[in-house]
Amino acid sequence: MAIKATRHHLRRETYMAKNGDVAKQWRIIDAKGVSLGRLAAEIAPYLMGKHRPEYTPHVDCGDFVIVINAGEVQLTGRKADQKLRLTYSGYPGGQSAESFGNLRERRSDVLVSESVRRMLPKSRLGRQMLKKLKVYDGADHPHAGVNPTAI
Repeated sequence: MAIKATRHHLRRETYMAKNGDVAKQWRIIDAKGVSLGRLAAEIAPYLMGKHRPEYTPHVDCGDFVIVINAGEVQLTGRKADQKLRLTYSGYPGGQSAESFGNLRERRSDVLVSESVRRMLPKSRLGRQMLKKLKVYDGADHPHAGVNPTAI
């Protein structure tokens, strides 16, 4: 007596991406008038690769992201005056504080990249993902040759 294969005998296997399997795309986003937190929350899933069906947590599946007009990012409420970026050199008296408003004027790329960094995994993989983020103050960027798609 032969046993017939039914659909209950078929197995589905979970796809796990490997390094180099996923083709990385280039994305571009305009930060003009967008709130800083909402911008970072929109960028982080693209860097991690969570927008892809083949997302694998332990593999860098994310895309490259270009942020333009970072100098015109919106800081809601009184965050420009009240919120501070603290840095410490490691020496006594080496702690310095700078308001987000001043940082936006002086180094807006640091403001955007640090807010995105805090939404990425705190590991070697997260540091690797952050290297795919390119932030520019104005509308000009050197990545026009890769034809980035807009987010």
